[in-house]
Amino acid sequence: MSSTVTIFHNVVWSRHKGAVFSALYNLSAAGTIRYAMVQIADTETDRIGFSEVDYSFHRYPMRKLFDGCYEDVPVWKMVVRLTSEVLKSKSELIVLPGYHRPEYWAMLAACIVARKPRAVFCDSTALDRPRRLMTSIPKRIFFSLCDGYFGFGERSREYLMSLGAKRERIFVPCQAAALPRSFSRERALGERLRARRQGEPVFLYVGRLSEEKSIDTLLDAFGRVCAELPQARLRIVGTGGLHDALVARVVSLALSSAVRFVGSLQDEPLSHEYFGATCLVLPSHSEPWGLVVNEALSHGCPAVVSDRCGCVPELIVEGETGLSFPAGDVNALAVALARAPQAFVDVEHTARACMARIARFDPRSAAANIERGCATMLRMREDGRTAARASGIRR
Repeated sequence: MSSTVTIFHNVVWSRHKGAVFSALYNLSAAGTIRYAMVQIADTETDRIGFSEVDYSFHRYPMRKLFDGCYEDVPVWKMVVRLTSEVLKSKSELIVLPGYHRPEYWAMLAACIVARKPRAVFCDSTALDRPRRLMTSIPKRIFFSLCDGYFGFGERSREYLMSLGAKRERIFVPCQAAALPRSFSRERALGERLRARRQGEPVFLYVGRLSEEKSIDTLLDAFGRVCAELPQARLRIVGTGGLHDALVARVVSLALSSAVRFVGSLQDEPLSHEYFGATCLVLPSHSEPWGLVVNEALSHGCPAVVSDRCGCVPELIVEGETGLSFPAGDVNALAVALARAPQAFVDVEHTARACMARIARFDPRSAAANIERGCATMLRMREDGRTAARASGIRR
């Protein structure tokens, strides 16, 4: 006898979630759980211009509730629609997309009214979301009313537990990158070795050009490194509201000849950047995980990341798959960048270490952890029913 789980997700834009949900749908063909996928909207405001919505990564049946941008839908309309979706659902388990919007609270309330077990995706960590009394109390209440939790990694597990969630109901890791369809793990090592044959120090940033990414820290640190490594180059891939301000900062630091703003890239052009870089640099002061680190390691490219990045415990082995530094510390980042060319001078050894480290963070493994969590929660629900029936018989 099969059970049905409805999973709500905020936007189709997320290629990585498309890859994971596609893997989950494939797993369901051989199991007893059937998944109904509901995407709320196409994209979000801060994703516009970064990359297009690509439906080809979503290889599973799904329903989309609203066209266009999530933020363009009035909150009242979002609340009404999502509440209705939960109340009319025949699924035995509802997976909520988050906890930080009013409509997610409305969905939680609808689950309680309909007596439906519920789980929630959590993409925060204690470092990414510093504890504040006014926000931690509502989160504690929200999590206490859920039956299970899906997190990115150990830091999200620790964060959930600090807010009262039980360890045995937290399922991690549920994070994986959506690599280009042209990407080949078998050919990746050879391509990395060919691209790094010259050995010049090339640092790569990939992501939004936004405040939380702390790109100004990277530029200041890179300026110091250039004094020691004049041949060093920094390539910045991405778009965002800070573009003009960052270009001006590059000019003021006299780095125009060494820094190039590449714009937004996807698929093979982005793979070429990863293959050719000494290392990826992710200096964020707020980063729940850091999927670009998954992408870099898959290409055999190590990563220099701030200690705020949620992926640090799982993906960064100091001196082997990357380096970490205190977020916002320009001097520490400069030291790490200057150290990177020598630390990763053995390109083949480093590439193999990166690829081995990232191997278990693929969509199928992430999907298997989601399925394990859903199966556990459904079993707990059935055990509860059995216990209730047995108690009634004894009476």
